[in-house]
Amino acid sequence: MIIAIIALSVLAVAFGLTLGYAAIRFKVEGDPLVDRIDALLPQTQCGQCGFPGCRPYAEAIAGGNADINQCPPGGEATIMALADLLDRDPKPLNPENGQEKSKTVAIIDEMRCIGCTLCIQACPVDAIVGAAKHMHTVIAEECTGCNLCVPPCPVDCIDMAPVKQNILAWKWPYPEQKAAGRTT
Repeated sequence: MIIAIIALSVLAVAFGLTLGYAAIRFKVEGDPLVDRIDALLPQTQCGQCGFPGCRPYAEAIAGGNADINQCPPGGEATIMALADLLDRDPKPLNPENGQEKSKTVAIIDEMRCIGCTLCIQACPVDAIVGAAKHMHTVIAEECTGCNLCVPPCPVDCIDMAPVKQNILAWKWPYPEQKAAGRTT
C-alpha cells in the first residue's frame, strides 16, 4: 500500500514538473500584430466596420479578412496609422461603413426617460447607468459616441452631442504626407 502511494506521488510530481516546464517553454501569447492594430483603433465598439467590436476588427485586419478603411470613428487618422503599421497604401474611408464625423457623446433627456433599460442593453461599453422604471444617465467620460443607444429608445430621449474641445479631448492632427505618392 505504501509503495503504491509513493509511486503515485512520484508520478504526480514528475507530471507536474513536465507540465510546468511545458507551460514556460511553449507559452503562447496573443498575436502582437493584433494588439498593435487594436491599439490604433478608437475603441468605440460601434460595429460600423462590420465586426462586433474593435478587437474582432483588428483580428480580421491581421488575418487579411478586412481592409484598413472600414472604421468611420477612427477616420482618416486611423487609416493612415494602420497603413503605416502594416506598410500598405492608405485608402479613403469606405462609404459603405459610414462617414467620418466629429466625436460625440450621448445625452439623455432625463425628464423624458421612462426607464425601459433598452439603451443600457445596447451600450457596448456600459456608459449608461440607471434602473428599470427609473431615469437613466450617461457617464460622459465612458461614452464612446457609438450611437448604438439611440435606435432602441422608444421615447426618443437620447441625443448625440459633439464633444467639446478641451485640453483632455484634443488630439494633434495627423500631418499631411505628400512624399512617396501618399496624399491625404
